[in-house]
Amino acid sequence: MRLHTHTWGTGTRTAVLVHGIMSDHRTWHRVAPELVDRGYRVVGVDLRGHGASGRGGYGAESWADDLVETLPGGADLVIGHSLGALALVLAVERLAPRRAVYCDPAWDIGDRATAAASGYPQFKDAPRAMIRHFNPRWDDADVDVELATLELWDPATAAALPGVYAVPRTPKSAAVPSLVVLADPSDLIRPAGAEELVRRGFEVRTVTGAGHTLYRDDFAGFMGALEGWI
Repeated sequence: MRLHTHTWGTGTRTAVLVHGIMSDHRTWHRVAPELVDRGYRVVGVDLRGHGASGRGGYGAESWADDLVETLPGGADLVIGHSLGALALVLAVERLAPRRAVYCDPAWDIGDRATAAASGYPQFKDAPRAMIRHFNPRWDDADVDVELATLELWDPATAAALPGVYAVPRTPKSAAVPSLVVLADPSDLIRPAGAEELVRRGFEVRTVTGAGHTLYRDDFAGFMGALEGWI
């Protein structure tokens, strides 16, 4: 499936941004301009079932295949968050970027996939107060974006999660130079898992005190964690 994309800037280098579940390209509204200032043309994608992209046929492989069909190969930088990091790692060999950054990646959530499948849809019509309660460090613009993206999100994507995680998804090695940036603490990758990723060829950094959407909880800390990679 060809996905909807949004482009910021006209730089000589190319960066690709892939959002997580329940979101779309607008989640990167602070990250993208920062990359533009650093000389990138930035392409943000809406995953299948999100934003202005098509619906149906949800699964790890389809999300990854869509990225390959839609995005430019050989980008200088690709960044994926959560479910977007899963889609990206499954597509990265075919996309062949120079560098990859995975933000608190949802590579293996195990039995929690069933709980997510039933729990995530409650956020579809979440009131502003609920979003603010779960994300006290976000600024008003991020809350606005979250409400707008939830309005377009298809909650049927959540129903696919138990199938997505029925098989191991953590990569066995880094296919390209790769950085993993983790929340503190990360509910998705524990310290032992982070150590294993280092053994598999990933660099691992942490944004101290940040939650799962670390680039919204601590934008400055997140951008600082990317130094040397962007």
